[in-house]
Amino acid sequence: MKCPFCGDDNTRVIDSRPADDNEAIRRRRQCDECGKRFTTYEKVETIPLIVIKKDKNRETYDRSKIESGVVRSCHKRPVSASSIENCIDNIENKIFTLEVKEIESKQIGEIVMDELKDLDQVAYVRFASVYREFKDVNTFMSELKKLLDTK
Repeated sequence: MKCPFCGDDNTRVIDSRPADDNEAIRRRRQCDECGKRFTTYEKVETIPLIVIKKDKNRETYDRSKIESGVVRSCHKRPVSASSIENCIDNIENKIFTLEVKEIESKQIGEIVMDELKDLDQVAYVRFASVYREFKDVNTFMSELKKLLDTK
């Protein structure tokens, strides 16, 4: 590792610990040449996940899109912010444990609905009505019937 102060290549690690978010390693280093100390962070490099949209366009995975959909579905529902965050984490874990480079948005939607069903049934129906593009009351009622039959 090059020293940011003098540019010398001879530096050594004097302390190493997990970063605050437990997603990286924080390393405290010291330059053998000038003696100055600096901090580096080491993080696992991940290959970006590509989402295949309904129109077959591809875009990189964006957690904020799932967050906004789940938050909108839970609007004015008795669901805590931490429960919503846990739900989103569970969704993301399920997506990434599939270990695929590309995933269809339809599959992500199904994972989201599966998690919302356990979180809040009204939020589930709200999300499903937008995601499945309910055209009329009958489609809405058939989804509600499926939900009631699983109880």
